[in-house]
Amino acid sequence: MDKKRCRWCEGDTLYEDYHDKEWGVPLFDDRLLFEFLTLETFQAGLSWITVLRKREHFRKAFDSFNYQKIATYDAEKVATLLLNRGIIRNRLKIEATIKNAEAFMLVQKKYSSFSSYIWDFVSGKPIINQYKTLKQIPAHTPLAEKISKDLKQKGFKFVGPTVVYAHMQATGMVNDHLIDCYRHSEITLEG
Repeated sequence: MDKKRCRWCEGDTLYEDYHDKEWGVPLFDDRLLFEFLTLETFQAGLSWITVLRKREHFRKAFDSFNYQKIATYDAEKVATLLLNRGIIRNRLKIEATIKNAEAFMLVQKKYSSFSSYIWDFVSGKPIINQYKTLKQIPAHTPLAEKISKDLKQKGFKFVGPTVVYAHMQATGMVNDHLIDCYRHSEITLEG
C-alpha cells in the first residue's frame, strides 16, 4: 500500500523524493541552510518544482553553494552566470545571492553560526502545525515577517515573508506536512 503524502508533490518522482527525504526535516548545517535560502530566493515568483529541476545546475554554477566563494564573485562571474541556461538567469537574484553570502558570513561571525541565529527564532525546536488541507497552510506568518525584517536589516536581499516562510518549511523550522501525510508524524517523532 502506498503511503499518503501531501498532495502538492504527488505525480512527480523528483517532487515526491524531495517531499519524502528533505522537506520539513530539521536542518542545522550552515551550507545546506544557505543552499535552501538561495534556492528559495530564486524560486520567488516561480514554482518550486522549476527550481528543484534546476537544483544540480545551481549547485554546479554556484560552487556547491560555498558562500565564502560566492561572496567573492565579481561582475565577470555574474556575466557568466547570466549566460548559464541551466539556472534561472535573473541578474537581481544573482546579485542578491552574492550580497546574501556576505550577510550570511556576518551573521555567522556574530552568532557563531547561521543555524544558531535562525533557529533561535523558534527556540531551537520546530513548530508542529496541524493542517488538514493545503488551503489552511499560510503563505507567510507573523514570525516569517519578523525574520524577514531582521534578515533585511542584516543586509539580505529577496527575503520577503513568503520566501522566509518557504525556507522555514523546507528546513524544518515548521512542520507543515498535512496531518494525514505519513511524514508529519515521522518528522515530529524524529525532532
